[in-house]
Amino acid sequence: MKSVLVILSLLFSASAFAGISVIVHPSNSTSLTEDEVARIFLGKMKSFPGGGSAVPINAADGSNQRDTFNDVVLQKSSSQIKAYWSKLIFTGKGTPPQEADSDSEILNLIKSNPNLIGYVSNEAVTGDVKVVAQF
Repeated sequence: MKSVLVILSLLFSASAFAGISVIVHPSNSTSLTEDEVARIFLGKMKSFPGGGSAVPINAADGSNQRDTFNDVVLQKSSSQIKAYWSKLIFTGKGTPPQEADSDSEILNLIKSNPNLIGYVSNEAVTGDVKVVAQF
């Protein structure tokens, strides 16, 4: 019985810390650093390094992917991100990224628009998109 509980807890903890892949349209030839990804998702960078508009798509608020992305890439908690965007919206200096409800929705949006950038769980990545960073 103890071994079953240990195995279940290991499986749960592994899924709770699943990796995140930052993805773009396959025609996008750019490569991005972690800092550049963070700057795009914080509205501080509006285009890809090689040119072309960069439009970020966030995972749904409260999702594991979003929480992991905020913690690892943006290095902020969800409440810090909300406060950050509230300030920018109030001052008229920014608009937060649009949200998608699922990995599959993010994948469909990105494979149909070369200007979009988003993130999904590593397991959700398909050949229809290009991975530019993994965390």
